[in-house]
Amino acid sequence: MAQIVNDTPVVPGRRPERRRGSGRTAVPSSPRRGDGKLAWLLITPAVAGFLVFFAYPTLRGVYYSFTSFHILTPPRWVGLANWQKVLGDSVFWHSLLVTVYFVGLAVVIGVLLSLVTAVILHRLTRSTVIRGVIILPFLISGVVAALVWQWMLDPQLGIISQLLEKVTGSHPLFFSDSHWAVPSLAAVSVWKSMGYNAVLIFAGLQTIPPSVYEAGRLDGASEVQMFRRLTVPLLRPILVMVVILTVVGSFQVFDIVQITTKGGPANASNVLQMYIYEKGFGELDFGYASTMSLALFVLLIAVTFTQMRLARANETDLS
Repeated sequence: MAQIVNDTPVVPGRRPERRRGSGRTAVPSSPRRGDGKLAWLLITPAVAGFLVFFAYPTLRGVYYSFTSFHILTPPRWVGLANWQKVLGDSVFWHSLLVTVYFVGLAVVIGVLLSLVTAVILHRLTRSTVIRGVIILPFLISGVVAALVWQWMLDPQLGIISQLLEKVTGSHPLFFSDSHWAVPSLAAVSVWKSMGYNAVLIFAGLQTIPPSVYEAGRLDGASEVQMFRRLTVPLLRPILVMVVILTVVGSFQVFDIVQITTKGGPANASNVLQMYIYEKGFGELDFGYASTMSLALFVLLIAVTFTQMRLARANETDLS
């Protein structure tokens, strides 16, 4: 016997027809009242760490840059005197040029090797073991990497120096020669960061559709042509990020230089971070050291925004 539901007869064994407009619209559930408090509770340690270890030291350093502050005396406000001193400091400008030279070598060689390594991993091998081995140098401490390379490049007992001696009959004094010191430091930096950069570029390669390369092969393009005209343009956002990270990290190099050359010989490898360290912790002139640190900070911001603007980092050729 038929049942009556909402004035509509219902035949047994058949679903009742739903009237148009009578269905209920699903309303997304609003967050519970306690979620906001829980979120703030979870991010409180990170916010506290940022304020204590990043924000406060940064603001304090900006204040010290306008003072004459030695550790045994209270800071004394001197205005722009430290900045005038920086403009006339020949050692500062020499250290900046050495740093730029180091950054140029580390960025150009490092990014090219990382790009080639990532393409080889993407096109020729799918082994996760090899991909894991590539990133291992990045996981090593900078101090440990510098010590290992210092031993391997030692003029008397270093294995690389001994091999070069047998093959060529001579070997350069890598960290003891003013001409070889900065390139040697750049080589160590490239070796340490190449795996991480290669993994970032490899992740970018995964986003390129295979149909793009198939279309290139159908048009008769070679591997080199597809690399130049397809891979590199489509990787522009990733490459810009890698370049920026490498530039910032190279400008901040300290541990490798401190362990291997200590800024020598004859200030040939005296990068800006070494000079800041010497002024701050060697001569205890924290006011002037803070001024140079702030100058480096402003320089890095300018370089980063310029790179992003010129390279159009927020655009992509993938449609």
